[in-house]
Amino acid sequence: MYDFHINRAARALAAGGVVAYPTEAVFGIGCLPFHRAAADRILAMKNRPQHKGMILIAADLAQIEQLVVFPKSHLSSEILSSWPGPVTWVLSARLATPAWITGGRNTIAVRVTDHPIARNLCQRAESPLISTSANRGNCPPLKRVIQVRAAFGSELDYIVPGTPGPLTNPTIIRDGKTGDILRA
Repeated sequence: MYDFHINRAARALAAGGVVAYPTEAVFGIGCLPFHRAAADRILAMKNRPQHKGMILIAADLAQIEQLVVFPKSHLSSEILSSWPGPVTWVLSARLATPAWITGGRNTIAVRVTDHPIARNLCQRAESPLISTSANRGNCPPLKRVIQVRAAFGSELDYIVPGTPGPLTNPTIIRDGKTGDILRA
C-alpha cells in the first residue's frame, strides 16, 4: 500500500510538486531542494519569510554531502552517530547550496530521518527534501492526514498517508559547530 503512495508522491516531487508526509513527530511539507518555484510555494503556504531558511531531510548521508561541510571536530562523530534519527544539525553550507534553503546564511539545517515513510520518500525521490512542519505561521504543527487536508487541501500535490513517529514535539535542532541546542 505505501509503495503506491510513495511512488505517487515521488512523481509529484519530480514534476516540481509539493507533498505532505509523516515525519518523526508531525506531518511535514516538502519539495525537491533545487525546485525554486516549489520552495517558494511552501514559503507562501506557511506564510514563512525566506530569511528563516528551511530544513532538509535525507534518507542517508550521501544525499546531503553535496550540500554541507561536516565539522572537523569531535562533533562530527556525534552528528554521524545521531543519524538516522530525530536530530537536526545546523552545519556549514557548501557555496552551491541555494539561498532559498539557507535563508541567505552560510549554514543549513539537515537531518537523516529515521521515519520509515519520510526516509522511503527521500530514497524514491533520489534526493533530500526541503521539509518543514505542516502548519501555517504561528499555528501548531499538524499530526493527522485529515488536519493536513483541511488546512492545505488543493495547495498540495499529494499527501502520503501514515502516522508520525512517537515524538511529541518537532525534532531537536543542534548547532554543528558548538553542539548547543537551538530548539528543544
